[in-house]
Amino acid sequence: MAPTAKTVILVADDEDAIVSMLRDALHGVDYDVVVAHNGEEALEQLRRRPPDLVLLDVQMPKMSGYDVCRQIKSDVFLRHIPVMLLTAQTGTTSKVTGLEQGADDYLTKPFEMEELMARIKTLLRRTRLGLEANPLTRLPGNVTIEAEILNRIQKKAPFAVLYLDLNSFKAYNDIYGFVKGDDVIRDTARLILTHSALSDGFVGHIGGDDFIVLTSPEASESLCQKIIKAFDAKVPDFYNPEDRARGYIETKDRRGQVTKFPLLSMAIGVVTNSLKPISSLGEVSKIGAEMKHFAKENKEKGSSYAIDRRKE
Repeated sequence: MAPTAKTVILVADDEDAIVSMLRDALHGVDYDVVVAHNGEEALEQLRRRPPDLVLLDVQMPKMSGYDVCRQIKSDVFLRHIPVMLLTAQTGTTSKVTGLEQGADDYLTKPFEMEELMARIKTLLRRTRLGLEANPLTRLPGNVTIEAEILNRIQKKAPFAVLYLDLNSFKAYNDIYGFVKGDDVIRDTARLILTHSALSDGFVGHIGGDDFIVLTSPEASESLCQKIIKAFDAKVPDFYNPEDRARGYIETKDRRGQVTKFPLLSMAIGVVTNSLKPISSLGEVSKIGAEMKHFAKENKEKGSSYAIDRRKE
């Protein structure tokens, strides 16, 4: 197996003592370090080898840290890189200036190395989640979803996984267009998040109209009922008065035939390890697909959920 690439941090500071101290500390926790001694050199290094994070002194020769930060955040290929400004200046004004240039964090010298390391770790984690998040809903995507499920499997902790998707969503998109369809997805994500937060659940967006919720087995059925109730109450708002009154829309199906499609509804398939052990992601996915299929069998009657209650 190939070795995991180290996290690269660019340290840009014109004080040799600070550079040396930061390099030693960062090497000590297994980060790779690239050094620049002025603003222009920092930009050259960034473009040559984009790092995972930038530690940027505000007062440097040739170009200030503020100017470097502004250039990073205005470059479409670099703007995702988190920037932490380091400065000897105290007071709110300099901090506000840095944040206005797009800085992700700000630390005043002298600083505690422990605090710096904690902030670096937080920024890196936040950025990785942001890059992997679904661009429409900003919810965690498949990499994080799989890691969350795997973590619960490995810990042998009790869990329930809810697989949620929308019935008749393609037909809705065909009639109302992708802009309205995106509105439906965002509203659905917000609704799922609101109710899952009450049961301390994790919410992820697999893609399209497919979502996932991780919660406890005892909370799963109640959560299904609350999400469905809230979604069904919201559905009429997605339609114009004529379609709402009629209770269906007409468009071509996958075979090209004009078909009546009921208003949007939700299907939820639930996988839990409360009755039998689950040992792999594949097992979760397989059972989830089966349960969602059962829930979709009643889609003509509206939203529905199905929970795997088998002991074998």
